[in-house]
Amino acid sequence: MPRTPPSFFTDMTKPSERVDDINESLRLIQRTDGLQFGTDSYLLAAFVRAAPNGRAAELGGGTGVVSLLCAARAKFKKILCAELQPDYADLIRRNIALNGLSDRIEAWEGDIRALTAEEAGRGVRVVFSNPPYLRAGCGKTSDSDGKNAARREENGDIGDFARCASRLLGSGGVFSVVYRPDRLAGLFSALRDAGLEPKRMTLVYPSAADKPCLVLVEAKKDAGEGLVLSRPLIIYADKKKGVYTDDMREVYDRFSLAHLT
Repeated sequence: MPRTPPSFFTDMTKPSERVDDINESLRLIQRTDGLQFGTDSYLLAAFVRAAPNGRAAELGGGTGVVSLLCAARAKFKKILCAELQPDYADLIRRNIALNGLSDRIEAWEGDIRALTAEEAGRGVRVVFSNPPYLRAGCGKTSDSDGKNAARREENGDIGDFARCASRLLGSGGVFSVVYRPDRLAGLFSALRDAGLEPKRMTLVYPSAADKPCLVLVEAKKDAGEGLVLSRPLIIYADKKKGVYTDDMREVYDRFSLAHLT
């Protein structure tokens, strides 16, 4: 990707923001007081099943990074990136423009609990989300309203995200989500209540000595029972030195977790 002139960054960013070079030769505008691009977003983008000629939707886009990563790898023909917070919806639009991906990604500003299949575009085959992990009022809150909304179920719980995914998908469509392992029972219950059957799952561990920190789940609409649990993804061979395992390096090389199954 050609280097973008510094003056373009000045025009595109605000004083509380910075521009970072990230994976897939993308540049990402991030708020300095907001949640930052992390491993969970990258792993979700790599985990998401591709449909190169199909439509997809992201629920709760934040900076839009998961949609950007998927678009950079041409996983979908078109992606609707839905975001409730006006400041972040604007940030998604600017990140789309910054990376020249307006032909592949469209920002949608609004509450996913009101998002319809017509607004998302008929024929959505894949929905994906990095939803809030914490219950409303749970844990230590942040001074940033944006961080609180991104971390906590203040504007919809996992059931709302699952029901939205089910509305957008036709029979056989898939919903991929990254979530907390300690809330896995609630996730499975929400998926099944929405007519989405868990079909593929990967547990993610910081190191072989740690408990799992993330879980990636793919559910299919109107499918029968039958879950494939991959071998675990262990991120670090040496966490103190930041040395990745062979499996994690392969995730970055292939932009996929398929080698785990």
